[in-house]
Amino acid sequence: MTRAAPGRRSRDYWRAAERVLVGGVDSPVRSFRAVGGSPVFFASGRGAYLTDVDGRRYLDLVGSWGVNVLGHAPPSVVAAVARAARRGLTFGAPVPDEHRLASEIRRAAPSLERLRFVSSGTEAVMSAVRVARGFTGRAKVVKFAGGYHGHSDGLLARAGSGVATHALPDSAGVPPSVAAETVVVPYNDADALASQFERAGDAIAAVVVEPIAANIGVVPPRPGFLAEVSRLARQHGALVIADEVITGFRLRKGTVHESLGLSADLITLGKIMGGGLPIGAYGGRREVMETVAPLGPVYQAGTLSGHPLAMAAGLATLARLSPATYRSLDRIGASLEAMLRDAAEAARVAPFTVQRAGSMLGTFFASGPVVDETTARRSDRSRYARFFHAALDRGVYLPPSPLETAFASAAIRPADLARARTALFAAMRAARGGRR
Repeated sequence: MTRAAPGRRSRDYWRAAERVLVGGVDSPVRSFRAVGGSPVFFASGRGAYLTDVDGRRYLDLVGSWGVNVLGHAPPSVVAAVARAARRGLTFGAPVPDEHRLASEIRRAAPSLERLRFVSSGTEAVMSAVRVARGFTGRAKVVKFAGGYHGHSDGLLARAGSGVATHALPDSAGVPPSVAAETVVVPYNDADALASQFERAGDAIAAVVVEPIAANIGVVPPRPGFLAEVSRLARQHGALVIADEVITGFRLRKGTVHESLGLSADLITLGKIMGGGLPIGAYGGRREVMETVAPLGPVYQAGTLSGHPLAMAAGLATLARLSPATYRSLDRIGASLEAMLRDAAEAARVAPFTVQRAGSMLGTFFASGPVVDETTARRSDRSRYARFFHAALDRGVYLPPSPLETAFASAAIRPADLARARTALFAAMRAARGGRR
């Protein structure tokens, strides 16, 4: 089967973009380098579907990387943004919707006793780390291998061979001295974390952790792991930062770390609570957050923080998130999980593992269970690339990278799932090595 996507106009746009944008994109994963070929350019989105510049429609299982929990362009959210835009685009000054949205977030997640809005998840985690250092007077931060917490210098670090006390930079331009303040241990390995606290516990300001790892596919915590993270941090006087940029408001209305056994001092949010506009937030215990200026010595600022359009979109989105919404999302996720398993079995594709948390799915062409970065990276990337392109040709848009998470939206209907079934069964046959 000749590859149908991208179409001619997408290819034309790609050539034009390469002449002016670095690598033709504004975020690396969009380039399709992880799966080969060139990207599809999209013109519009409505409900569960994207339409590309060549007029082809795709069932969207990326959802702007988890943002679009209600689907594309929900009318109530679009109307709220339009009303806010007519009042003015930005003021660089307080607007009432800031504290209104903050109050709604705190109502859903009471552990955010005080919070502050920023413009991205990267800013949220970077700021939370600064607050943790300012509050504790310590410099080191522990993260888990494979956990992505934004592209700030200190968190772009990975472990060396085995468990490394001092991490190596994972990007050019990050000085080794900066990366050395980050300690990297395997996710789901409480013993490794305990060893690091034994070595340098009095220098560790915070542990930053995703309650469910979602940047190496979907990797849930082992039973008791997050509770042990909390216990070890408390024992050694360090703070816990729950990075819920992805999971916050995705799996329930609020945060999920508490239900998984994690007790956090600081929490970071993003994505869904902005309703499709750029947003981030960090918050937590009042005594910790009140070290932030203007009340305390930790400085953080942003011209577009608390942006009026993002605040309006966030309020409109949160108003739509009900228990019924999350029950529907879970059913859709479960249907997609079963569909992927059945497709792999029918196509005799092995090894294959799918791991799910609500409406988040990780697909691995590897044996399971996947418990950390090491086991996630055993997934067959070339097989995923064949799977991805065959699904794309049949109108299903999956993450264009083998270790990213797929996200379902509440806009998906039974007819959409039927369409996905046909496409995914054919794509799994292509993954085995047959014709697309």
